Amino acid sequence: MSALPRNVPASTDLYDARWSRSSYSTGANNCVETARPRSGPWSGLLAVRDSKDPAGPALLFSAASWAGFVAALR
Repeated sequence: MSALPRNVPASTDLYDARWSRSSYSTGANNCVETARPRSGPWSGLLAVRDSKDPAGPALLFSAASWAGFVAALR
């Protein structure tokens, strides 16, 4: 079995993803957006992208990786 990618070169490749922002986000577009792709090889992962570059790359996290990342930020 091949390893899942750690990023997607263009977040537009996640065509069925519904992106959302934190309610703490301001109108300055200086935040990240998250989505859970519903189909394809990225199904079940969390995608994260820069809100200033919605067509740019997206990082992909498993649930455990995301939890570890957020815990490290705290």
